[in-house]
Amino acid sequence: MTHPVPPLDNDLLLRAINHEPVPRVPVWMMRQAGRTDPEYLAYKDATGLTLHELFRSPEHAVAISLLPRRIGVDAIILYQDILTPLTPMGADFHFRPGPVLEGPVRSAAAVDRLRPVDPAATLGFVATSIHGVLDELQGALPLLGFAGAPFTLAAFLVAGHSPMSDMGPVLAMAREQPAVFGRLLDKLTAMTIDYLSLQQEAGVHAVQLFESVGDLIPRDLYERFAQPSHERILAALGRRTPTILFVKGSPFLELMLRTGASVLSVGHETPLRAVLEGSAGRMAVQGNVDNQILARGTPEDVEAAVHACLRAGGGRGHILNLNHGLLKDSPFANVQRFVQAARSYRPGG
Repeated sequence: MTHPVPPLDNDLLLRAINHEPVPRVPVWMMRQAGRTDPEYLAYKDATGLTLHELFRSPEHAVAISLLPRRIGVDAIILYQDILTPLTPMGADFHFRPGPVLEGPVRSAAAVDRLRPVDPAATLGFVATSIHGVLDELQGALPLLGFAGAPFTLAAFLVAGHSPMSDMGPVLAMAREQPAVFGRLLDKLTAMTIDYLSLQQEAGVHAVQLFESVGDLIPRDLYERFAQPSHERILAALGRRTPTILFVKGSPFLELMLRTGASVLSVGHETPLRAVLEGSAGRMAVQGNVDNQILARGTPEDVEAAVHACLRAGGGRGHILNLNHGLLKDSPFANVQRFVQAARSYRPGG
């Protein structure tokens, strides 16, 4: 599937999505704006604001989104949180320091209380942030928008906090109250379509859908709930912008290949060629250096992992990224080396 490439000074990412020849493989990182960057940490401390407040302030979201520009990434991703669109639905998470919801959604009545969302009316600050980043970039780099996938959002709602350490209540609700859980997924899917459409209309060059609990969903529940939501969202977004599907761990590649995404972002367990060959050139691949290497390895380890990944990708239809987001304790020198190694690599090097 070929997407129109808007005029950009650096269009490597969009050309890679279209499987066009590129002088080098484009690179960016999930969670590149924040966490490991000393400039971000200093900026955040200077504002005195909570994450909740930073996400909702276009002034700060623009400034933070642009910080990775200085290290040479080939795309900017909007500084925002996957939980942001849940607030206007009536589920307002607060960071203490991790996200906490006072009343987890575990009953039919709780699902019914979740309100439909008009993104233009209730999430206008996201569009304003997008406009602000685009104004600052002036076509220098593409801007990526994103949203959490419905099963991941449902997991946060049911758990009432990050579900990564205990999916028990989430999986129990999906199995014991399938009709209620399905209604919750339907509401979240409709919201996600509208939310990502808002971002497309605001001018992002591509959008990524994050199934951050993908490796924790049993196959039967993935097929019943997650897969249909992916297909419905990606079909609704159409060809207005390229779409990237990230499923943590990419446990069910054959299902991901059926979604119609422009790009599949896969974990380090998944060979990049499996995506490129499995889609017969219809999809590009994103990934898949292990984020633990950036957190625990030396700069030399990082460079070796980058070069191995680039060789595996074959140099076409590939966007270099991680298997998941940057880990909080990753040395910033390793983050910089990741980008430098990508930019300096040449086949045979």
